[in-house]
Amino acid sequence: MKDLKELFKEFKYQKLAIELLSSSLEQGRVAPTYLFKGPKGVLQKEIAFRFLEGIADQSINSKNIRNRLISGNHPDLYLIEPTYLMQGNLIKQSDAKNESFKNHIEPQIRVEQIKDLKVFLNKKPVESTLSMALLEDVDTLNESASNALLKTIEEPTSSVLILISSRPERLLDTIKSRCQIIPFKPFENDLLNEILIKTNIKKTLTNMHKELFYLSNGSPYLLKQNLEIIDAIPESIWFKVERLPIKALDALLLAKEITEKLTAEQQIWLINWMQQYYWIKKTNSIIIKRLEQLKLHLKSYVNQKIAWEIALIDLI
Repeated sequence: MKDLKELFKEFKYQKLAIELLSSSLEQGRVAPTYLFKGPKGVLQKEIAFRFLEGIADQSINSKNIRNRLISGNHPDLYLIEPTYLMQGNLIKQSDAKNESFKNHIEPQIRVEQIKDLKVFLNKKPVESTLSMALLEDVDTLNESASNALLKTIEEPTSSVLILISSRPERLLDTIKSRCQIIPFKPFENDLLNEILIKTNIKKTLTNMHKELFYLSNGSPYLLKQNLEIIDAIPESIWFKVERLPIKALDALLLAKEITEKLTAEQQIWLINWMQQYYWIKKTNSIIIKRLEQLKLHLKSYVNQKIAWEIALIDLI
């Protein structure tokens, strides 16, 4: 086995998580299922791969393990992420983003994926002593997939599963009770600010640091994602949502501009930002509640333009 200090040495944060995982490797007591919980993108996936490397390093073929795990080319590792359903085909969340895939329906982990995982876990490992599985955004499991995962966890196999979740409250209690919990903490705002300083801050960002840090939830990953969305939203929209229309015609025009120029994901993000903005700047609960209704309507696949029109007119 590799020196555990060497295995995790490049990670300066998440010391508690690293201590718990290092102890499991050191004592040879790897739990069947782990739940990595914490804000999205605070090194869960990176540390998970190192932990799995510590397990796989005992295998008959330890050559180039790190790259094979990260690239998904290790025969004893199974990777699962949320998928979109498009014309009967499952499209991975990561592939959808690479192809600028636009879909109003949020991606899910589906029962078909869990069934395939079960088949994989029932096979004998090829190189390692354990079969390994990493499930990202496991809180996106639909109901049937949740039940299937619970049954999979309950059945004893020579395997280790790592579930990554930023919203563990969405998971079945019976799933969580069968996991060893590994907590991941949000990063301090000082660190996020260092990252922000290194970026090319556009004029729009100068007065929205508080909202940006809140939406990033201590996550460099989310900060980067938020900056990309901010960059994609036209300046004209920013100007209008910071003031809100006072005439019905202006509300209709803004609704038209938002729905024509922004994707569904960007619209939801904009609503989240507006809620923070109007709470920080004006502590206006009426605006916040009406925007929450709008967000729920958009997630229910109603006509986006009409939903925005009604909401913006209500706020006049």
